[in-house]
Amino acid sequence: MSEFRIHHDVNELLSLLRVHGGEGAEVYIDLLQKNRTPYVTTTVSAHSAKVKIAEFSRTPEDFLKKYDELKSKNTRHLDSLVYLLSKLTEDKETLQYLQQNAKERAELAANAATSVSTNFSIPSSTSKISLQELEELRKQLGSVTANSSVQQPLELTRKILRDKQNKKNSGQPIPVFPSWVYERPALIGDFLIGTSLSTDTTVPIGTLPLASQESMIVEDLLYVLIGVDGRYITAQPFVGRQNRAFSVDPNLDLSIKELVTRILPVAASYSAVTRFIEEKSSFEYGQVNHALAAAMRTLIKEYMILITQLEHLQRQGLLSLQKLWFYIQPTMRTLEILASLATSVDKGECMGGSTLSLLHDKTFNYTGDSQAQELCLYLTKAASVPYFEILEKWIYRGIINDPYSEFMVEEHELQKEKIQEDYNDKYWDQRYTVVQQQIPSFLQKMADKILSTGKYLNVVRECGRDVTCPVAKEVIYTLKERAYVEQIEKAYNYASKVLLDFLMEEKELVAHLSRSIKHYFLMDQGDFFVHFMDLTEEELKKPVDDIITTRLEALLELALRMSTANTDPFKDDLKIDLMPHDLITQLLRVLAIETKQEKAIISADPTELTLSGLEAFSFDYIVKWPLSLIINRKALTRYQMLFRHMFYCKHVERQLCNVWISNKTAKQFSLHSAKWFAGAFTLRQRMLNFVQNIQYYMMFEVMEPTWHILEKNLKLASNIDDVLSHHTSFLDNCLKDCMLTNPELLKIFSKLMSVCVMFTNCMQRFTQSMKLDNEMDRLTLEHGTMLGPPTEEERAEETAKKKLTNKLLAEHADNLHLTSGFEATINKFDSNFSTHLLDLLDKLSVYSTNDCEHSMLNIIYRLDFNGFYTERLEHMSAERSQKAAPLLPRLAVPAQ
Repeated sequence: MSEFRIHHDVNELLSLLRVHGGEGAEVYIDLLQKNRTPYVTTTVSAHSAKVKIAEFSRTPEDFLKKYDELKSKNTRHLDSLVYLLSKLTEDKETLQYLQQNAKERAELAANAATSVSTNFSIPSSTSKISLQELEELRKQLGSVTANSSVQQPLELTRKILRDKQNKKNSGQPIPVFPSWVYERPALIGDFLIGTSLSTDTTVPIGTLPLASQESMIVEDLLYVLIGVDGRYITAQPFVGRQNRAFSVDPNLDLSIKELVTRILPVAASYSAVTRFIEEKSSFEYGQVNHALAAAMRTLIKEYMILITQLEHLQRQGLLSLQKLWFYIQPTMRTLEILASLATSVDKGECMGGSTLSLLHDKTFNYTGDSQAQELCLYLTKAASVPYFEILEKWIYRGIINDPYSEFMVEEHELQKEKIQEDYNDKYWDQRYTVVQQQIPSFLQKMADKILSTGKYLNVVRECGRDVTCPVAKEVIYTLKERAYVEQIEKAYNYASKVLLDFLMEEKELVAHLSRSIKHYFLMDQGDFFVHFMDLTEEELKKPVDDIITTRLEALLELALRMSTANTDPFKDDLKIDLMPHDLITQLLRVLAIETKQEKAIISADPTELTLSGLEAFSFDYIVKWPLSLIINRKALTRYQMLFRHMFYCKHVERQLCNVWISNKTAKQFSLHSAKWFAGAFTLRQRMLNFVQNIQYYMMFEVMEPTWHILEKNLKLASNIDDVLSHHTSFLDNCLKDCMLTNPELLKIFSKLMSVCVMFTNCMQRFTQSMKLDNEMDRLTLEHGTMLGPPTEEERAEETAKKKLTNKLLAEHADNLHLTSGFEATINKFDSNFSTHLLDLLDKLSVYSTNDCEHSMLNIIYRLDFNGFYTERLEHMSAERSQKAAPLLPRLAVPAQ
């Protein structure tokens, strides 16, 4: 069970119990996930649980009756539910709460009923009705009720099923029997209530001698056994799905009546089987039920042959009541089993796989009764033929042809093109899904492989290649599951190999991943990024709304052609994508899903801050089918997150390097200026060391080793699900180890990057102000005046002026330092950077210790290689220990 399913079930249970407030569902979800085990309820444990509940219950007979009823309906997870209830009987506190909760709900329901009833008043009768009219009205209502109780539900059920199936098969409506089949009740082999054998006056049977009574009853029984009312034995109308009851003339001799009551269950079973055959023969109930009804019809024909032979003996006067009882014995058991199966299928409203599950379970339950087991085996084989035909098409060709929604695999209308556009599109998971109730119990273990086998072949078929399994054989039901399990295994192995070879060799999956995805999204192609960032530096500084995308596309193509990426055959699939949010917002939105902060983050106004091109920039990649199964939008979004993270780090590094270049002008300043420049240079170097080490860690200690593991796993993968799993695991590990899945670390890292960017902007502005006078001198000297190029005298004069300007500039720098508080600004940057860096290192040490994230320790080792931060980190750890000290007495174990 997935985490989201547990979350949904816990919330639904809390709402049903009317539990509000408290700590919410999260606490219970955590407990369930920590304490759940792969325990499967067995038959023994289910039986003991049933006995325990029966002993605990005030009405054990009602409980056992209800259990048998649900079991006959083939209710899923019934034994697991009974086991859970047996555990609840041992928990007195929970039982007390449930009783109190049930009492409160009953009171609320009673109050609601009272409030509703008070809004209505009984109208006073203004006229009287005669007894004759009342009797007539009662008869009419009785006939309407009798007809509606049988006819209307069947018609309604057929209509609902027909509408559902026609909706699924809009292009090809299912066939329907003509209306006269249902309008002529004489065509049905069951009893017609209200009709009699003949219009002759019936002689009171009590006035006849015993021999005549027996002869008349034998004749009546032969008619009743084929669904026709006799003179003295008539069928009673049944309500709902109850078994047929009969009324026998009360004046019949008791000795004969006793034997008649023993024979009548055969007629009741025949009636139930006949109704089932007539009902399930309709197309609306599916091919499996139709095949089962056809097999039962064959057995009923043999029964009718027996009755015909008995009628022949009766005409010759050779059939007594005792002989009839003797001849009917072998058939009695057969009809009883058929009626039991028909009733179970009818009660459980079974179709397709659920019908086969019921038949299979019945077959196993009759172990020890060879005749009953052989009969159930015959019926199961006959009913499974259409189901196995659908199964064969699916596992051998990847085609699903299920017009009546009977198969375990259900197809959904999804467009494979959306997998490149929609992040939430789950084509591979949702195009074909397993319908649990349609899985036959004997195929339950193989359900996942059956689903995957057809999916693999279907992908290849959608690429225009017709595939047929070379080891295809007819699947036949047998009690030995090994036979069809081996066939499914062979089909699965073939389908896995076909799709894997198709993706790896013909579609070059590994080449796409290693040549393009890794080079561009994981910044593996160094010279390309140098060219690209040089070309787009000015453009990406603009606000995102002012950036011309076509210009960026042109610069991207130029960078691709000028670098070694020109040899990449898939380089034209790389595109520019300007995102609506910066990386931090995007990541926090993803991490806030299913949390309390989700609404607050989603409702935040994205236009509060204007995004720059650098913050919004990302690459995108055009992936064609079927590679989009692996490199889908979800995977691409993860790649984009990693890329934006590293791209911004690379941008910050370039900015710090530019500060280093521009600071070379400080060499011409006086020694007094160099003192306060030293603090800025030291801070710049610390920032550069931090950014470069973070990049090195992500590139060479996270992505490169993880990528080698991915390549190794892809070579060993045996099917496409393994490829998907390995690829997803690679991306998840990269995101986690790059600190992109931890909101706390992410926020601290974001603050560090912001401090670095603000520092570079400050230094660039300061350096630019000092360059201004020097630039004016250079322009004057090189270009001269409007009268022409400078003469030798003018050059000498300009040189003298330059020396004087340098002297004044140095003094100007000192004055700027004194007036603008530059040293205080640098100290503030230093303080903020140190605080955030120490906070980051401290949190990393905590996570690496508590959550066993040992790879993050490498960041601490690299940034604190000489123990510069060790003393401060130990001090922070000691403070945490002191804060946690008051909690220790509560957790202390008492001395023995």
